Amino acid sequence: MLAFSVIAYLVISLAIGLWAARRVRNENDFVSAGRNLPLMLATTTVFGTWFGSETVLGASSEFAETGMKGVIEDPFGASLCLVLVAAFFARPLYRLNLLTFGDFYKVTFGRRAEFVSAIFLILSYLGWVAAQMVACGIIIHAVMPAVSVEAGIVASALVVFGCTATGGLWSVSITDFFHVIIIIIGLIACVVVLVPQAGGFSNIVDAQPDGFFAFHPDRSLNGWLVHFAAWITIGLGSIPQQDVYQRVMASKTEKIAVRSSYFGALMYLTIAFIPLLLTLCAKVLVVTPSGDSQMLLPDLIMQHTGVWIQILFFGALLSAVLNAACGALLAPSVILSENLILPRLKQDLSQKARLRLMRWSVIIVGCVSLGMALVRQDIYELVGEASVISLVGLFVPLCAGLFLKNRNEIAAITSMIGGSAVWFIFRWNETEESTPPLLWGLAAAFTFYILICVLLPRGNKGHDSLQQGN
Repeated sequence: MLAFSVIAYLVISLAIGLWAARRVRNENDFVSAGRNLPLMLATTTVFGTWFGSETVLGASSEFAETGMKGVIEDPFGASLCLVLVAAFFARPLYRLNLLTFGDFYKVTFGRRAEFVSAIFLILSYLGWVAAQMVACGIIIHAVMPAVSVEAGIVASALVVFGCTATGGLWSVSITDFFHVIIIIIGLIACVVVLVPQAGGFSNIVDAQPDGFFAFHPDRSLNGWLVHFAAWITIGLGSIPQQDVYQRVMASKTEKIAVRSSYFGALMYLTIAFIPLLLTLCAKVLVVTPSGDSQMLLPDLIMQHTGVWIQILFFGALLSAVLNAACGALLAPSVILSENLILPRLKQDLSQKARLRLMRWSVIIVGCVSLGMALVRQDIYELVGEASVISLVGLFVPLCAGLFLKNRNEIAAITSMIGGSAVWFIFRWNETEESTPPLLWGLAAAFTFYILICVLLPRGNKGHDSLQQGN
């Protein structure tokens, strides 16, 4: 019954995505849903893209092992990101009316900056897409033990490829709306059943060890630096991302772009606490994950609930993962097509040819991510590393391009490469007592940008183009 329900759910999700694909007639429809999303769809697709495997499986595993301090990065940092987008970035980005985030770096700094930023944007997504595929494999294996995790990863990847490649953001946004409803119903049903089994909310809280809910770091300089790094990994690192930009641009109006980000942050922070509450239930009920700490919640549901709650939970979990996987796969595929391949073709392509190229880009990026998923299967680590790449490489040039008058292409490129190189060097030599490498990388990116602007104080053509776009 459960296995049949999961298979049926995958089929229904694919069918909805294919149905939504009928709205796609050109690349603007594919990338930003024709800039026509109302508030409800814009909000659910913001929430749906972010509420993925790391929220349900990865964060619950970290929470069980390290307590509240272990989940600062997600969900707290992730919610912070959406609030900052709404407050500072949504309005100026929406007014630019550009197709991709790579276009922003092109118009602001120049074509060389576009090329380098596109590389970083694509790299920053591969781990995120891979994490969602890993989660799907874990879910399918939990429901059907005869199917290996690897086989489940491949099967789910085919569904994600089908939904994303055919309908782009229209398919993603409409399936997100359907999935969000399942997520909310499924998780609430689990809480209603499992909290009483664990003795009620007060008993669940009292059963945790001292310091488990401590929100502040250790009282040391390094403790505070680690705490700060956890807040900004996704909190700042996910701002210069194509999926965030697409959802801003897909909104019907500028106000909807801002409000959907605020509402998405509120939904995310609220609903993301439900898996954490279920994690506490698992600890009280002494659930031991079978072989992998990321299996904690699936094992809790399988051992302590009936088949209908299992169907609702795994439906919610699949909803979350498919939402995030489709949205995450679409973003780098668009960058690959629009900012890496098209500018290097010697002839202009028709709308149909450009759309076809985007769809093939989905398959290319998807296959690379699938390879990563089959090799590395730590969800929380994959997602964290994905956000760090964009933080140390792209955040400083983004802020400079939007908020500074001096927009220098050489400074932007040096900041991207230099910040990433410094992060990689410190990451390679990291120890438990080290200052978080991403802080060194971010500081280096900022320093390189300012230094080059001082040494080579020249503007570039992108400045004038950006002013016209505003």
